[in-house]
Amino acid sequence: MNLTTRIFKIIVIGDSGVGKTCLTYRFCAGKFPEKTEATIGVDFRERLVEIDGENIKIQLWDTAGQERFRKSMVQHYYRNVHAVVFVYDITNAASFHSLPAWIEECKQHALGTEVPRILVGNKCDLQDSVQVNTDLAQQFADAHSMPLFETSAKNPNSQGDRNYGNSDHVEAIFMTVAHKLKSQKPLVLSQPPEVAGFSCLIKGSM
Repeated sequence: MNLTTRIFKIIVIGDSGVGKTCLTYRFCAGKFPEKTEATIGVDFRERLVEIDGENIKIQLWDTAGQERFRKSMVQHYYRNVHAVVFVYDITNAASFHSLPAWIEECKQHALGTEVPRILVGNKCDLQDSVQVNTDLAQQFADAHSMPLFETSAKNPNSQGDRNYGNSDHVEAIFMTVAHKLKSQKPLVLSQPPEVAGFSCLIKGSM
């Protein structure tokens, strides 16, 4: 019996307030958090899933969007990353225009286009307040060779995800990344790393 578990480290980055914490919480806990506060340092969550009969541990690292909370954690945050999820708020154009800076930061830490990455437009439940339309986001995603997902951490069945109809979009987003990574062979670890600044650890299973 194969008792080993492969671990995929996925970092979730974007401006403060775009919903990174809510997305990771939704995937790992299966629900929208009742109360959220600005991330200080790094939130760390994980979930064990099964893909094609193999146990895969998905580790989601969610860093503070504000620079003053991130400086002490940046080097550790970008170490041994297997995939990147860029998040913007479809009701906040500034968060979309910040994406090139986040992509550049990844490049500065040796995370180039060879590292799988996706683009997520969050808060699709707020359709009356949209500032970033899908066509514009798709152009950006195509230019940077990333698939685009539009979703809502609060209501993952809301319309807007052109890839997944009425399914649970948040689930589909992270599982899509996991399936892409399955062909890779990251280090097998027995315990999650201990890093100062983690504010949460949630374990879940499918």
